[in-house]
Amino acid sequence: MNPQFFLWLVGAMAIFISGATASRAYIANNNMLVLILSLALYCIGNLMMVRLMREGGLGLAISASSIAQLVVVNVIAFIVFGERLSLQQLAGVGLGIVAMILMLLPTQGRA
Repeated sequence: MNPQFFLWLVGAMAIFISGATASRAYIANNNMLVLILSLALYCIGNLMMVRLMREGGLGLAISASSIAQLVVVNVIAFIVFGERLSLQQLAGVGLGIVAMILMLLPTQGRA
């Protein structure tokens, strides 16, 4: 995996996670400015994803971003908002991590 791709992925993930956290904060306080912030963050994250799709392809970019967000959002939900996953849901997150590792392993050719 290209280091530049990885950095853009981390950046996009951070933006999306910030947007998700702002969305959750909006639910808690109903402040319209928080909703606008959330929407702006999602727009920026999607613009960053365009570059990732160019570099890594649609499947890899979207899949890697989705799984990374899945893990980080669940950590934030647990730590900040006190939400808990069932054992079955935790197994699903674990399988997502395994899937991302397999997708990001270096390969000989590119489809």
